[in-house]
Amino acid sequence: MTVPTTTVSFDPIRFSKSMERIAESSQKLVIEFLTQTPDLSLPGMADANAIGAAFLDLTSKMIADPTAFAKATADLWLRYTTMWQRAEFPIGFGATPTDRRFKDQAWADNAIFDYIKQTYLISADSILSSVRSVKGLDEKTAHKVDFYTRQFVDAIAPSNFIATNPEVLRATIETGGENLLRGLSNLLDDMTRGRGRLAITMTDMDAFRLGDNLASTPGKVVGRNDLMELIQYDPTTPEVRKRPLLIVPPWINKFYILDLGPKKSFIKWAVAQGHTVFVISWVNPDARLANKTFEDYMIEGPLSALSLIEQATGEREVNAVGYCLGGTLLASTLSYLSAKMDDRIKSATYLVTLVDFTNVGDLEVFIDEQQLSSLEKRMQMRGYLDAHDMAASFNMLRANDLIWSFVVNNYLLGKEPLPFDLLYWNADATRMPAAMHSFYLRNMYQENRLVVPGGITLAGVPIDLRRVETPTFILASVEDHIAPWRSTYAATQIYSGSVKFVLAASGHIAGVVSPPGSKYGHWRNEHLPEQPQAWFDEAKAHKSSWWPDWDAWISDFSSGNVSPRMPGSGSLQAIENAPGSYVRVRAAE
Repeated sequence: MTVPTTTVSFDPIRFSKSMERIAESSQKLVIEFLTQTPDLSLPGMADANAIGAAFLDLTSKMIADPTAFAKATADLWLRYTTMWQRAEFPIGFGATPTDRRFKDQAWADNAIFDYIKQTYLISADSILSSVRSVKGLDEKTAHKVDFYTRQFVDAIAPSNFIATNPEVLRATIETGGENLLRGLSNLLDDMTRGRGRLAITMTDMDAFRLGDNLASTPGKVVGRNDLMELIQYDPTTPEVRKRPLLIVPPWINKFYILDLGPKKSFIKWAVAQGHTVFVISWVNPDARLANKTFEDYMIEGPLSALSLIEQATGEREVNAVGYCLGGTLLASTLSYLSAKMDDRIKSATYLVTLVDFTNVGDLEVFIDEQQLSSLEKRMQMRGYLDAHDMAASFNMLRANDLIWSFVVNNYLLGKEPLPFDLLYWNADATRMPAAMHSFYLRNMYQENRLVVPGGITLAGVPIDLRRVETPTFILASVEDHIAPWRSTYAATQIYSGSVKFVLAASGHIAGVVSPPGSKYGHWRNEHLPEQPQAWFDEAKAHKSSWWPDWDAWISDFSSGNVSPRMPGSGSLQAIENAPGSYVRVRAAE
């Protein structure tokens, strides 16, 4: 095999000695791994039996229709023949420039690697086409089979193996195999850190410090209970808006996704626009909070925060923002308050939030009775869903970006990951109380009961989202793989009050964390037809951030300006500096 040329001369003696050291180190590392990390359970929220049952059903359907399999095989060989016959065409024919797995120039310039790449792409497409063409599978089983087949074809990509990745081969020759030795050490470190499961290091975990270069917007913790700390931020403007702003983040991750750093911080930016910002910082629960429910999160979260904000500022009324699951909780809370004739929340902003769970994308593959029952048993043993299970499931949704790219970088190239604030936050996962998470998965994801009037009851009140008359701003992201934008759009047809819908570019995180001056724009359309595609067809694209557009909208609900309020100057005393204590508790502790 011809490897792209390098300016570093190849030393066979050095290379041989390195390979010998790698073999010795490999044996030692494997022994250490097997003796120190016995937990080899299936990662994520998936259940192995459910996956096996889905593929057993697929196999039986394929056997029952052998002509379909024969046709798929014939089509595959036809495509191979076509590829072989085009040998006279320039190298790189049929290349996929947007696929970052094949970004190294050798995949296009070198005939052998181009052939390996094209063979893989044809085979992967043929495998996926074969399973997608099988008739007789129910919709959920077909989705599950498709998802795990995609996991398989992603795993077998030639970029993931030493012998078929030109960049790895080049590094191995240049370093005499030192890259593989470093990679094995990285692998063991990650296995040990994951307590027997692969917990891939995605960024330099020593490069960030909460309160220093992350979650650094000045403020104070002014309230605390079992589930949350309430943070109030220091004002930076001569006057502030009369109505405070309450942000309800998801408890699946930590709140500082909205306070990554000064240039990316939505919180800092909102303070600079004159908002008195309060943020809920959720606890990272352990077994002691196993019985905390979704209802408890409402009572001890936003409802408690409303009372604390009134004590801190003297203001009864607020504007509220909910992010992801925090938005689902905010919608539930608004329905509860509407039933109680309580109008303290004067506007509601939902960031990439699902309330109608009809179509949840690939997350659906983890949600069926068999898998939920298995997951509940695991949660009951611990009292919570382990943070690594949740993180693994979300990473599988974007396996090439969040798994395999790091396998190549960390283990094959032997490199250390670069500092990246977003990936640090992504790795700083949280646990889920067993009772709350079971309720959430069953009533929202499995049965879609939140959108049904009276489908769930919280604190004795049947929840009916149709009764919510609060003015609403909904932000979705066009590439969101967690809250698909067409599903978030469904909320526009539910609430009774005025609704503004905005679609941001990029995905679940980058679409939200998109400050003025960023590369991501957004789409707007004041009309809200029933179908999301009809909305998009008439929407106008804007190259700017959605943040100023939101601020202009919420200004109508600010109720004028008042003098700045310093945390601790009201009836609530400051407890400690932001970002507080709860956010510092890591899942491994």
